[in-house]
Amino acid sequence: MTDAAANLPSPASALTEAFDLILRERMQDMPMLNPALAVEAVGFRPWQDHWLGILITPWFMNLLLMPRVRAKWQPIAAGETRQYVFPAGVFEFIGARDPLLGDYQACSLFSPMFEFATLQGAHDTAVASLAALFDTGSREAGEVQRTAAAAPARELSKRDFLFGQPSRAKREP
Repeated sequence: MTDAAANLPSPASALTEAFDLILRERMQDMPMLNPALAVEAVGFRPWQDHWLGILITPWFMNLLLMPRVRAKWQPIAAGETRQYVFPAGVFEFIGARDPLLGDYQACSLFSPMFEFATLQGAHDTAVASLAALFDTGSREAGEVQRTAAAAPARELSKRDFLFGQPSRAKREP
């Protein structure tokens, strides 16, 4: 098998199709749906050995990691968590599995989605969130990137990341 054959294509269209199906078949009459929104996969790009992007639905906006290099993907059980270090800080992802999509990992950014009046507003927020994820200026002062020799970095809250506010969490001395 060549390296190219081991790489999986962008999951953006598969995500859109799968979550459109979920919307039609399982979420249709749920009260947490924002009717102004639709399913959209935003900004999927290679990151390390994964695909990274944001999935917008009428009920959530999640940062997603999906396999790109099949041999390097390390799934985690549904409901289990794993932390990843980005230039903006440490983010916790939860494992998930879908019969159509397979394994993926998600970090919730918004849920429910009622603060968005339009899909364009949600899309713009997703694009800005991806940009902020790779901006070291989004990292809280004093937070360091984790290395094998370093102590674990404090997790950056999603609200603080999205709104650029310092954490209100108490620190240990």
